[in-house]
Amino acid sequence: MKIAIVTLDGFNEIDSFVALSILNRAKSDGVCAEITGMGDTVTSLNGVTVSVQKPLSFAAQADAVIFGSGIHTRDHINTPDLMAELSLDPSRQWIGAQGSGALFLHRLGLLPATITTDAQTRSVLGRADTIVEDRPLVAQGNIVTAGGCLSSGYLAGWMLAKHLGMDKALSILEFVAPIGQKSQFSKQARDIISKQLDVPAKRPLYC
Repeated sequence: MKIAIVTLDGFNEIDSFVALSILNRAKSDGVCAEITGMGDTVTSLNGVTVSVQKPLSFAAQADAVIFGSGIHTRDHINTPDLMAELSLDPSRQWIGAQGSGALFLHRLGLLPATITTDAQTRSVLGRADTIVEDRPLVAQGNIVTAGGCLSSGYLAGWMLAKHLGMDKALSILEFVAPIGQKSQFSKQARDIISKQLDVPAKRPLYC
């Protein structure tokens, strides 16, 4: 499974790096997540510059796509050249968005009728015809949204569970969990992720 982690200037390090690390712990099972963006490098909201592994056009070819949050998301979604590269298809791709990444879904016409996001983005999406729930993870069909920076582990776990099954996903999440809290974290992750694995696409699916 090829996964594009859309990472643009001003990105939130937790969103991109945590998902990248967790997902790539399943490389032996054929999972490969890569930092996907414009140009050769991107710089985070805290000034960390990293190399782009795949061009933004890779998102259209990937089996799964994750949009992380960032401080320039509203600028990015108003950049025609950037948005023109994002030709996604939820009928064949799993598409995830964390925090302000939900704004990409909205601009692409892929925002589910039920989502979660962060407090700042909730106010921006206030006029959208969607229900914003106070939960760390909300899925609808092949689209999943996550709210709060540290929910990135649940988002990555959701994609692993969809591809490899819940037991394999939990084994990976438990491996990265804090010592002394592995069982507790695994139980919590199972409870959150399992309820979002087979949620049917509601009508209307997109807003």
